[in-house]
Amino acid sequence: MKVTVAKSHFNFTFFSIGIYLLLVTFLVLLGLWQLGRADEKKLFLEKQVLSGNKQLVDLNTIIKHDPEQIRYRNITVEGVYDLEQQYLIDNQIVNGRAGYFVMTPLKIKNSDQSVLINRGWVALNKDRRILPEVSITKLNTAITGRINHFPVVGIRLEGAEIPTESWPSVVQVVDSGVLSQKLGYALLPFQIELAASMNDGYARDWKKNTIMSPEKHIAYAVQWFGLAITLTLLFLWFSSKKD
Repeated sequence: MKVTVAKSHFNFTFFSIGIYLLLVTFLVLLGLWQLGRADEKKLFLEKQVLSGNKQLVDLNTIIKHDPEQIRYRNITVEGVYDLEQQYLIDNQIVNGRAGYFVMTPLKIKNSDQSVLINRGWVALNKDRRILPEVSITKLNTAITGRINHFPVVGIRLEGAEIPTESWPSVVQVVDSGVLSQKLGYALLPFQIELAASMNDGYARDWKKNTIMSPEKHIAYAVQWFGLAITLTLLFLWFSSKKD
């Protein structure tokens, strides 16, 4: 198929047009997807700021809300730590070092509910068979902290949600239903990150921005659109014949 534009002649085949349209559509869709992700991240970060700036509230007053609606809320809660049954969340990297998040169940005062308190990060021993000491000085306590999702891992392997038999129990992926069965009582579907000012905690530097920034998504979108333009110019150049 020959097309003439001004003094330039283009020879196209249906095969080359099909390949070009397939590739350019793919690149444009990737760019649009990145722009959509940028908008999502902007809303996500705005929600973090709004939630984090709110005053402390008693967890019992918001416990029945959708976990997504109360994420990042700063809360206070009284209860009793379950010292004998604690979880160590494996494969948590802090400053390039491997370790665990220490998750301790708290039985909430004046409630039949329990929640996992993330007491912070501890380093992995050179001998993985030796687990870190995760003692508590005061079982009956009132804590402050922040509601958040459970820690995540990059790749979830089959069986990663199954905790080890002994206590403290090591697990890679937090599934509140599975951990509840091992404990023998129900857990709320979120964690509370223990405030840095509280005792009985370990290394705590709770990050708000643990995701790719909107600006990076926009930069990636520009790259994909740039590749689509480059592909178009190359396609026209290879198909053209000048007089």
